[in-house]
Amino acid sequence: MHVRTTSALLLAALVAAVAPPNAAALHTRTQVRHIHHSRHLRRVVWNPVFKGSHELLLKQNEELDRLQLPRIANDEELERLEFSEELVPLQENRNLRIASNLSENRRYCRPWTRDFVEDMSLAYYEQFHQFLQVNSAVRTIEQQHKLRRHNRNAGPESGETASTHLTGVTLDISKRGMTRKQHQWLEAYMMPLKDMGLIDPVEERRQPVFHVVVFDRYSDWHHAQYAEIGSDEFSYY
Repeated sequence: MHVRTTSALLLAALVAAVAPPNAAALHTRTQVRHIHHSRHLRRVVWNPVFKGSHELLLKQNEELDRLQLPRIANDEELERLEFSEELVPLQENRNLRIASNLSENRRYCRPWTRDFVEDMSLAYYEQFHQFLQVNSAVRTIEQQHKLRRHNRNAGPESGETASTHLTGVTLDISKRGMTRKQHQWLEAYMMPLKDMGLIDPVEERRQPVFHVVVFDRYSDWHHAQYAEIGSDEFSYY
């Protein structure tokens, strides 16, 4: 009888140990996790080096108007600019890759924009032996209108804050998979170019990219660097 009683008590203890907690206990634990999670979220502050703003978009569009760069309406107009070489193709190499979902007729940009990304991707490769990737380049008004339907981060297709992609001066450079050191290197690389008024970079929050507007005076600076070193071997190191 004593053995049976002991066995029964052991069984009851085991059942209690594996039984799910009551509703009150579950609610308390959930509240604690929520509080910890909320505290963690409050500590995460989005404070990029290169911030976007409404004022920045206004300034960029004013500059593009000064350069008399058209906002490309559709594929027919895009093909005309590509044929006339006002837009030039981006070429993949060991330093530079293009996102596989970017169609062939969208792998174009202005000549000075290509100068910029070729220079930066070369310097990045020399530093890290890894390539940079372009996720987006030129777009049309027609394409931008469709993009805005499902991408909250996409700029307007018209008006005083229209997306600068529509003129071919802008590239989105992927930062996915970058280490903190690589990320900081890109920031340090672009900062003096921004200070000289050659580029306007913005680190986007909802997309893992640096959105970089390149101005036409970049080419003058680019060629001056070649002339200074007197060589076709252009390097920052």
